[in-house]
Amino acid sequence: MTRRMLLLPAVLLLCLSLSACGEKSYADGTYTGRSADYINEEEGEEAGNGYGVVELTISGGQITACTYQTYELDGTLKDEDYGKENGEIKNKDFFNKAQKARGACENYAAQLVAKQKVKDVDAISGATVNYNEFKEAVADALKQAEQ
Repeated sequence: MTRRMLLLPAVLLLCLSLSACGEKSYADGTYTGRSADYINEEEGEEAGNGYGVVELTISGGQITACTYQTYELDGTLKDEDYGKENGEIKNKDFFNKAQKARGACENYAAQLVAKQKVKDVDAISGATVNYNEFKEAVADALKQAEQ
């Protein structure tokens, strides 16, 4: 066995222990984070504009609860009417896409509690903007919780 082969396990062990030490710790509490405003850059297109807000509860250094909601730029919650025009479904495809994106919010929040790391939360096809807003909002909340 060469000297290099003998050093490899020691180097790997050192790297693993250093990465474990690099884990951040978070103070118990409830934290609210907000994403940046998203503005759809397609000309004349306002669909999807808004921002996301996450509320995290941390207990014992673990995320024990998470809620995530998205809002129009004017602060209106994107709820079961999101995607309607004047209270009516005028474009069924747009309404369905809007509601799919809205429904992803609960999924992202549940995944975060289960997986504990935002990088492990899987994006949902058709809800990528919400996913990116979610990641930003979680990062904002966790920054507040850092010890």
